[in-house]
Amino acid sequence: MGTKQTMSHNVGQGEEVQKHKKLRGGKVRDANALPPKKSVTIAYILWLVGGLFGLHHLYLHRDRHAFIWWCTLGGYMGIGWLSEIFMIPQYVRDANEDPVFVQQYVAKLQLYARPPYAAKRFLGQIMIGYLFGQLLASAIPPNPLFGLDMSFLHWLIPVGVSLGVWLVGNVGRECGVWWHSLLAALAAYPMRYLIYDETYSLLLTALVSAWAFDVLSKQWRRTPPARRGAAERTLKFTGALCIYFSIWGCVVFFNGTITDEDGGEVPLHEALHNFLASAWWTDLKQALLDTYNYAQHHGWYETWREVFESMDVDGERNAYKVLGVSATASQSEITAAYRKLSKENHPDKVKDEALRAQAHQRFIDIQQAYSVLSKIKSSRRRKNKQFNEDDAPIVI
Repeated sequence: MGTKQTMSHNVGQGEEVQKHKKLRGGKVRDANALPPKKSVTIAYILWLVGGLFGLHHLYLHRDRHAFIWWCTLGGYMGIGWLSEIFMIPQYVRDANEDPVFVQQYVAKLQLYARPPYAAKRFLGQIMIGYLFGQLLASAIPPNPLFGLDMSFLHWLIPVGVSLGVWLVGNVGRECGVWWHSLLAALAAYPMRYLIYDETYSLLLTALVSAWAFDVLSKQWRRTPPARRGAAERTLKFTGALCIYFSIWGCVVFFNGTITDEDGGEVPLHEALHNFLASAWWTDLKQALLDTYNYAQHHGWYETWREVFESMDVDGERNAYKVLGVSATASQSEITAAYRKLSKENHPDKVKDEALRAQAHQRFIDIQQAYSVLSKIKSSRRRKNKQFNEDDAPIVI
């Protein structure tokens, strides 16, 4: 009877253990297992070689922090990156869930019901919120697009501001919901109609949004963040970067200009439209189409061989053209053409100083063309001689 109870107890205990395990990536892992230990040395190396892009934060699973560094090139041109030189050991202890760090963190939870005010974080929320808002404001087309007035998109600006504030507020061991900062940004944004300077109105929106997050949303992150897999983290991080840089693409497209030959500035979107309607682009498009059709009939290998030969990487075709001889010309014909052209185009024969530079360049081209063809002819003779010697019959 006691044996049956013991076996039953062991089975029940095994079931309890299984309840504390979860399947992730096809592997059973203990839910209470500590994450792989991170190295302070590796973190400092990544900080040094790629800190401006947050490589050390990616290594320490601080993806939001890394994304902010991508958006600001290391915290506004490296200022934040330099300030982290003494913070990396603490970041590593946080990532490793070091017992001393956890004990200190628990002491903070007991001392403060909510995270206390931190000027550095609050200023970061305002700066990133302002950056995102300004970026969205610049990405809105200033003129009608496809006959549609896109000015209504300016209501996305407070959304961008609140996202920037929320992103900074959720870095590390602090967190908070988004909608508090969003509602505050939407409430403060109409001040743009009273404050005509967009810089000040946008700054006020970011300030109010950060204040709302700090007062209403901010709280301690009482449980460690979930350890996502590499594929999931890469997908989310890459997706966020694609969205961010696509907005930058809109900014450049709608606001960028190109200086023409007369010194005038042409909007980039107009320049691109004119380029797509130009004869050069039409000819290039037709050439690509002809190449594709040729490849369909002759195969891609033959097409690549034809393209490679037409590139004239060794300069042979151009050399024949400069010397005015055919591709079947012998070495003696090439030498005769070279001597004739060298005498006719010698710079000493040109009396006009304005034409002397042009004649000198022509003389150099002739010299180079003769050198190219002589090397090619000599190389081919050596190869043919070696081929003939290898294929010569053996006399016994």
